[in-house]
Amino acid sequence: MKIIVDSSCDTDEVLCQAEGLSLEYVPFSLLLDEKHVIDDESFEINAYIEKMRKAKSVKTAAPSPELYLEKMRGAVDSFVITISSPLSASHSNALLAKQMYEDEGGQGKIHVFDSLSASSGPMLMAMKINELIKNKLEFDDIVSSVTDFVDSMSTYFILEKYDNLVKNGRMNGYVAKVASMLNIKPVCAAVEGRTEMIDKAMGSSKALAKIIDKIKQDSVEFEKRILAVNHVRCLERANWAKDEIMKHINFKDAVVVETRGLCSTYADDGGIIISY
Repeated sequence: MKIIVDSSCDTDEVLCQAEGLSLEYVPFSLLLDEKHVIDDESFEINAYIEKMRKAKSVKTAAPSPELYLEKMRGAVDSFVITISSPLSASHSNALLAKQMYEDEGGQGKIHVFDSLSASSGPMLMAMKINELIKNKLEFDDIVSSVTDFVDSMSTYFILEKYDNLVKNGRMNGYVAKVASMLNIKPVCAAVEGRTEMIDKAMGSSKALAKIIDKIKQDSVEFEKRILAVNHVRCLERANWAKDEIMKHINFKDAVVVETRGLCSTYADDGGIIISY
């Protein structure tokens, strides 16, 4: 069985080695003005962030069905994890690739999961699938278990910068400027697969406190869950967030991972993404 992910799934070599996790990535394209950057193993975050700062236009393009089809080919059962379908065409392109694979006479089973999330959410899903494969569960049982996991998964965001939200027309420039001047941090969450602001706070500490309060209200068994904190070039802040959450909530374990290109584009420098 293989696990195929688009590049919204943020992992790193340390995590993959520790978990015995082998993933096949299908990359997004990142567009800075007229320059295309492929979000693959050659991606270098520091150079990208600096170029992104200077770009007037920042956009992203989902992987094509053909890119997914290349990974699906063969008689191997495959699980595919995509970024939330309301945020991108990646999910629908993966479904189209599955149909193309079946039309070609492919013999492997394929299931395409909609993460209804990004970054740390798809990462936790990949870790879950990997665990179930190691435990020798059947294909359909893995699909059922991971589907239940997605239904109960939560994802939160704390943003430090609003530049790309303004460039993409997702936030009013004047509102962003005022929010930045007043150090107002929007507290965002994945709600039915869309990113929505659920609260706001003065500063990162108060924003995180609001997220901790939200997590405490959840009914999941925390002692059976892994806390994932992904970050855009702010390891110290991410570790602080992880430690603060673990002080209040008894998660089984916690991991901290830096984002790849796609999620770095939208969470922007200093952004933090939290899932469990």
